[in-house]
Amino acid sequence: MFELDKQLVADTHRVGDFPLCTLLMMKDANYPWFILVPRRKQMREIFQLSVPDQQQLLLESSHLAEVLDDVFAADKINIAALGNVVSQLHVHHIVRYRADPAWPKPVWGHAPAKPCTPAEIKARIDKLRGMLGAGFSFSETD
Repeated sequence: MFELDKQLVADTHRVGDFPLCTLLMMKDANYPWFILVPRRKQMREIFQLSVPDQQQLLLESSHLAEVLDDVFAADKINIAALGNVVSQLHVHHIVRYRADPAWPKPVWGHAPAKPCTPAEIKARIDKLRGMLGAGFSFSETD
């Protein structure tokens, strides 16, 4: 059975599900930062997914990036599957602005995470409502 890594559970808020991936939002107010996690057991790398799952991940990632770009008026969307701290396959989608705390460098290790308030979490998720499409189901806990 698929389970989210404990670190992902601790650091994120569950937004909902695409057909393949669970969508999470980092609890860091510095950046609109979302993570796709394919609901497949014991995956560390994209190449370990079946070809249809790789294609679905690309579709979901591209769709999410386009929505984030539109909704948050990004200067750039950073997309990365690193896994150095959390080995479970997950793909970061970080909305970047020229005025953000880390620009133009990577966000990791730059500024300490600024906790999101419940109101900030709700506001970010509400921006996505109606934008993620019929194939997305929002979590009941959002």
